Amino acid sequence: MESRFTAVFQKTDKWWIAFVKELPGANAQGGTIDEARENLKEAVELILNKDEMLAEVDMKDILNAMAEIEKGHYYTLKEVFE
Repeated sequence: MESRFTAVFQKTDKWWIAFVKELPGANAQGGTIDEARENLKEAVELILNKDEMLAEVDMKDILNAMAEIEKGHYYTLKEVFE
């Protein structure tokens, strides 16, 4: 599935500033609009890849925990903090 985002570009005295409205933290700058566009593309890819990696890690942790519970290995919060 392909996602679509709105990229906003603004010209300042020396730089082009770019950000994606729908993706907090996705912002960049460049000396030209093309440079800002490429930098923004990289920022978006990094953010999306980070979210995918976090989702994978979370799922692995959940599956590992479920396997431990099935084996009878589990801890209560009290045991964890003792």
